[in-house]
Amino acid sequence: MPDDLTSENPFVRYRERLDSYLVALSNGWSDAQFVALVEQMDTAVAAVEGHGFARTPLVAGSALAKAAGLDCKLVIKNDTGNVGGSHKSRHLFGLALHHAVADSPGSSPSTSQPLAIASCGNAALSASVIAAALGQELHVFVPTWADQSIVDRLQANGATVNACERRDTELGDPAFLRYREAVEAGARPFTVQGSEVPAVIEGARTLGWEIGEELATAQGATAHIDVIYLQVGGGAFATAVSMGLLDAVDGGWLNAPPRIIAVQPEVAHPLVRAWNLLVGANGEVDATAIMQAARANPDAYMTAWENPPPSFASGILDDITYDWLGVLEAMVRTGGRAICATEDQFHRAHELALQATDIAASPTGTSGFAGLLAQPPAAGERAVLVFTG
Repeated sequence: MPDDLTSENPFVRYRERLDSYLVALSNGWSDAQFVALVEQMDTAVAAVEGHGFARTPLVAGSALAKAAGLDCKLVIKNDTGNVGGSHKSRHLFGLALHHAVADSPGSSPSTSQPLAIASCGNAALSASVIAAALGQELHVFVPTWADQSIVDRLQANGATVNACERRDTELGDPAFLRYREAVEAGARPFTVQGSEVPAVIEGARTLGWEIGEELATAQGATAHIDVIYLQVGGGAFATAVSMGLLDAVDGGWLNAPPRIIAVQPEVAHPLVRAWNLLVGANGEVDATAIMQAARANPDAYMTAWENPPPSFASGILDDITYDWLGVLEAMVRTGGRAICATEDQFHRAHELALQATDIAASPTGTSGFAGLLAQPPAAGERAVLVFTG
């Protein structure tokens, strides 16, 4: 599929891969109109954030691998400089593009309906930047332990922040449950759960496309990755990046998809629990049987984690992996798996990342590296990490 390699904005560069672009063209838009829309929205984001969207760098991780005593070829996608400091902004800008195409052809999204999101921090921060840029009312539902500095930034961006207590009689994330109530009362979902809004997956597929293109540029012709470790909370990030990497194979950037390794905290790991139930005691992976069983009776495998304790990787401490079926399919298609990392490994991953790189990633943003420490790749394999803020 052709790409516009003259633009550094991923939503322009890869626009012909975007569903929102295809919908726009089917509604009679021209290519120029869509590009103008992206640029108009990106300029508004830059006015709030100080910069808009641009491709982020892929950097060598040899020093980090050496510091960790690993014998692998390590590559790091540094997405910490993105809007809002994390990949969540890609999800939400992609969703805002869908809104714009549906609401007001050739212009920006409708501002008449308030937006709502459930988040423990970074997703809400990205949502507040984009909502402020587009002049939209935003209601954010956060846990009571949300970082006060992030809450302050949310409020500075004009968001209404609601701290949500866990109720004795209910299971699941209280912030998500209160968000659901807001949506039922008329708010528009602006969250990062693809199970709530499928279109939110699309924006972060740009990460997979960038990794594929950047590796192909560095290695020449088609590139090779053996394994990628992706942190999993709600699952939208891992689903989106995996889809982008599979597209990168189809587009000729990668010669084969890497094994997708999903990483969750040992203290609360609903996806790992579901994976173990589906794979069974012998550990054999029958991709067809696993996906049939999961789709036929998802609630038998994906259940809420009761009262999860705190984790150093707080950003992936989700009661439920909402988009687990997308991650599951990526794992079984690529020969991957779901694994846990300990709190000590999360701490060590973050400390090593700060010591051996110049990337200011958050503890959650280095969670994939914690999974790599827990179950390292084979000697000589090329492994990819995505570091976020």
